[in-house]
Amino acid sequence: MRLSGSITALATPFTVTGELDLDAWRRLLHAQLEGGTQALVVAGSTGEAASLYEAEYDTLLRTAVECVAGRVPVLAGTGQSSTARTIEATRRAAALGADAALVVVPPYVRPTQAGLLAHFSAIAEDDALPVVLYNVPQRTGCDLVPETVAGLIAHPRVVGIKEASADPARMQQWLALRADGFAVLCGDDSTAARAMLAGADGLVSVVSNIVPAAIRRLCDLALAGQRSDAEAWNSQLAPFFDFATLEPNPIPVKAVLDRLGFGHGMRLPLTALSDIHQAKAARITAAALAIEHSLRDPLAA
Repeated sequence: MRLSGSITALATPFTVTGELDLDAWRRLLHAQLEGGTQALVVAGSTGEAASLYEAEYDTLLRTAVECVAGRVPVLAGTGQSSTARTIEATRRAAALGADAALVVVPPYVRPTQAGLLAHFSAIAEDDALPVVLYNVPQRTGCDLVPETVAGLIAHPRVVGIKEASADPARMQQWLALRADGFAVLCGDDSTAARAMLAGADGLVSVVSNIVPAAIRRLCDLALAGQRSDAEAWNSQLAPFFDFATLEPNPIPVKAVLDRLGFGHGMRLPLTALSDIHQAKAARITAAALAIEHSLRDPLAA
């Protein structure tokens, strides 16, 4: 598997009573496909995986696989704080039809680098799914360093890494490890154009939940090496990137999804976007509709 381009870390829509909104989920999946998204992540951190019951996780993933019907890869978030539970979740995702597992560095437990090497090696050796490593130290409390990953990339089931740091020096370290069968994916919307222009394979995006066609356009330009056009398009998208960081993810983007008709709110301990940001959310919603409309006809052609 070679992952590249625009990949959406999907938000999970809920009803006003806090149940899964499967109608909104299906519409969100179809909107992503129509917008040109090239792969989808189900139940990652943007999808509020920590708040999902196992039956809900299974329903979301099964429904996504059915709706996508092989048109793009479906990645399942399977990372847990223990290796055994991660392997169990990855096997379950494989049985439900996922194409790959997005496996975050084990949160909270803060293993050593030797522990991380053993952890990811065990998951890959179990052979349930291709594994995309996910490094997000600000959430997990533990940094997966390039020297450790260098010991993993030879494994045929380790197919890439999502790096959420905005540090250009760290991205350069990942790019030095880039190889056939191992993709380097940026996990930070605001620095993705820079990363792809430098050689990264794609972006795992939060903002593409609300502007999928616009993020696909950014990825196409950057991956084609069209620097001036990519940087200009990135500047147009900067207000969306800034908005998405006003409060912890996915609070801002779900405020816009709510306005677009894709679900209602989050589960505790996450709460609704603060009142002080609601006017900005309305402006971003209008801007999202406008920019997507401007790209719809060219994409259809």
